[in-house]
Amino acid sequence: MTIERISPPLTGGERETLRAYLDFHRATLAMKCEGLGDEELRRRSMPPSTLSLLGLVRHMAEVERTWFRRVINREDIPFVWSATGDYQEAYDTSGATRAEAFDAWQREVEHARRIEREAESLDITGYQPRWEEHVSLRLVMLHLIHEYARHNGHADFLREGIDGTVGA
Repeated sequence: MTIERISPPLTGGERETLRAYLDFHRATLAMKCEGLGDEELRRRSMPPSTLSLLGLVRHMAEVERTWFRRVINREDIPFVWSATGDYQEAYDTSGATRAEAFDAWQREVEHARRIEREAESLDITGYQPRWEEHVSLRLVMLHLIHEYARHNGHADFLREGIDGTVGA
């Protein structure tokens, strides 16, 4: 399967640009994992770190779920892999598979896209309990772009360590 990654527009409205950058970074993470099996995706960066490509996918499923469904949409739902809300639990990939991680991540991305599309404006707010603050959809989208960009940098190094693949 080839991942389609569309470059964000050089001009455009705020919402269109935020949406495009977020999708660009989502596609980048998928590209970093493309063609790898479960064992390669579970490969850790270096001891004692539990960081792996599969862990990043699971982590981003938790992040998407938290910020879009729990914060903006105010859904009272559990976390995907964590009983306590500790995102680090998603990095424990022992026994995890590509199929379950990517299925969960893609479901959360689709929920996030639906929530963003249905929102009247970027100014709608949700409550972020960890920060004890109300946050706008705009901030959530910017935060997710930041989160993906940061972790895609990790994914670059992880993929290079697995099979030497670098770039994009």
